Amino acid sequence: MTPDPKSEKFLDVLQAHKGIIYKVANAYCKDAEDRNDLVQEIMVQLWKSFDKYNEQFKYSTWIYQIALNVAISFYRNESRRQHIASPIHEGILNYADSGHADETEEHISILHRFIAELKELDKALMLLYLEEKSYKEIAEIIGISETNVATKIGRIKLILKQKFSNVNQ
Repeated sequence: MTPDPKSEKFLDVLQAHKGIIYKVANAYCKDAEDRNDLVQEIMVQLWKSFDKYNEQFKYSTWIYQIALNVAISFYRNESRRQHIASPIHEGILNYADSGHADETEEHISILHRFIAELKELDKALMLLYLEEKSYKEIAEIIGISETNVATKIGRIKLILKQKFSNVNQ
C-alpha cells in the first residue's frame, strides 16, 4: 500500500528536520525511555497539526514551536520531573580545549545546573539561543516579539552571570 501524498510530505518533512525533535527531547529528558516517549508525543502532535501548517513560516520554525510546547507540557508532568535534563546538549562539552578540559567541564556542568533551575520558557529561550537561532527565529518559534526575546535573553544572561560570580567568590 502506497502512502497518500499528505503522509509522504509529512514523512519527508520529518526526515529533513528530525534533528530538531531529538535536540528538544535530549534537552528536556535524561532518561532514554522518557526521551522516546517525548519524541513520539512530538511526532503525534506534529501530525495532528500538519494540516494547520502555515507556509509563511519555515518547517523548522513550526517544528521547534510544537516540539518546545510539547516538551514544556511534558516537563510539567510531575511524575517525569526527576528525569529532566538542562537544555544544553552534550556536544558543548567537545568545546573544551584539552589544556583546560577539567575547568571547562566544571563550568559547563555548573551552567547545566543553573539552566535547569530556569523557568520552562527561559529554558526554551536558552536552548534556541545556544542553537544560534536569530532573535527573529526565536520570536517566531516562541510566539513573542523580537524585543521581548532580546530582553529576556539579556536578563537570563545577567542571572547566569550573577550565579557564576557567586560560585567564584
